[in-house]
Amino acid sequence: MPLIEFHDVSYTYDGEAFVLNHIDLSIEKGEFVCILGGNGSGKSTLAKHINALLLPDEGRVNVLGHDTADQTMTYFIRSHAGMVFQNPDDQLVASLVENDVAFGPENLSIPTEELRSRVADALADVGLQGFDRRETASLSGGQKQRVAIAGVLAMQPEILIFDEATAMLDPRGRKGLMRVCHELNERGMTIVMITHFMDEAAQADRVIVLDGGSIACTGTPQEVLTQHELLERLHLDLPFAAELSYALRHAGVAVAATVEPNQLKEELCALALKA
Repeated sequence: MPLIEFHDVSYTYDGEAFVLNHIDLSIEKGEFVCILGGNGSGKSTLAKHINALLLPDEGRVNVLGHDTADQTMTYFIRSHAGMVFQNPDDQLVASLVENDVAFGPENLSIPTEELRSRVADALADVGLQGFDRRETASLSGGQKQRVAIAGVLAMQPEILIFDEATAMLDPRGRKGLMRVCHELNERGMTIVMITHFMDEAAQADRVIVLDGGSIACTGTPQEVLTQHELLERLHLDLPFAAELSYALRHAGVAVAATVEPNQLKEELCALALKA
């Protein structure tokens, strides 16, 4: 059974215009899924349905086998589907790093010794060992985002949802966050990432593109992110490797359309050797 299921889900904020429109979607345990789309496409609205921050007006969302509309399961779902938002300042609740990371599991009534262990492990997971006594206000934006992630990890969720969590980070911070995502995913955690950075999407197992609240396209990054005309119509960029391979092909260079920089590099080296 899929870990996350959307069955004919529609949602409206104002009772008139649907932000999500008849969404059917399933995400398996251990998948790394990236959700793309322009402004107003419904990305964040979809993400908030996964941990029951929003409930569908029509249809049904199941998470970990439970209907999100079942209020008796809301606590369970939110404990197992952790969400990291775009601005970490909206998520940090304590003045000290260790207290902030402990906040979620403490509310789950985790015993003190286990709580300390969880905080230490979560900080290690995001590369912030030794930061436990630092003040959150003194941290950089990237460090704050990693503390926010650690706070979710300390709750030991099965699903980790990133809602534009890299938007406020510099390139180095984004690269570090993607490294953390891959390490967690390799350990079996299901990752759902909302992003507008196409090179991040190229690293996922599967890409889902939303347009006007509906699913416009879904598939592997290679299948979706090399579709120049589709992405252009949806006002989305190509990943760097796909954009370069498209420009080379347009100029008559015999390379394959790809989202993999290493593949493109190998093809160009092979062509250079033949020349």
